[in-house]
Amino acid sequence: MAFSSLPSRLALVGLALVLCASCQSRKTRFSPSFDPPTQPVADPAKVKVKLSTGAQRVYVVEGDRVLLASPCSVGTASTPTPHGNFRIQDKVANRRRVSQPGAGYPMTFWMEFKPAYGMHWGWVKPYPCTHGCVRLPIQSARKIFDMVREGTPLIIAASHPEDQTHGAKLPTLDDSALADPPDSYMKSPQVFEDAKRGKIYTY
Repeated sequence: MAFSSLPSRLALVGLALVLCASCQSRKTRFSPSFDPPTQPVADPAKVKVKLSTGAQRVYVVEGDRVLLASPCSVGTASTPTPHGNFRIQDKVANRRRVSQPGAGYPMTFWMEFKPAYGMHWGWVKPYPCTHGCVRLPIQSARKIFDMVREGTPLIIAASHPEDQTHGAKLPTLDDSALADPPDSYMKSPQVFEDAKRGKIYTY
């Protein structure tokens, strides 16, 4: 009896593993589909941003309330995102890269915290991949841009307590297989019009 039921048991174990793998894969998706829930800002003067380079997570907080949590991409080991206490120095919604390579490429919802370093829209990957800037999903960039102002504190560290709570519940975003839109679109005014609606290209 036990012997005859072994194939059935193995089949059930196999099915459970497949379902578990399927469940995990559903948590990985492209960043244009990510739209973080938000809580309203009560007092803009009390808002601050916390960025965890180790977990690649960004949090907009007010007091003990997390208003928004989002995955992000940070700098590589050779070009790291700087740690420390900063403030948002400048905000430009429709900014383009001015240096080569990639001059003219949109860096939408630019929030500069150090000369040549900023948070902005960009393709997000589950590993450090930038030259030091912080890439955000388009909806996250749009919402954070609206929630912060020049002077908003930004604390960048290897980790923050929120990594274990709000950060742990976030999906994995991986745009590495997402085709880059054509230059004709990326360098057109349409990219900024779409960004106002939290969109990028047709994704």
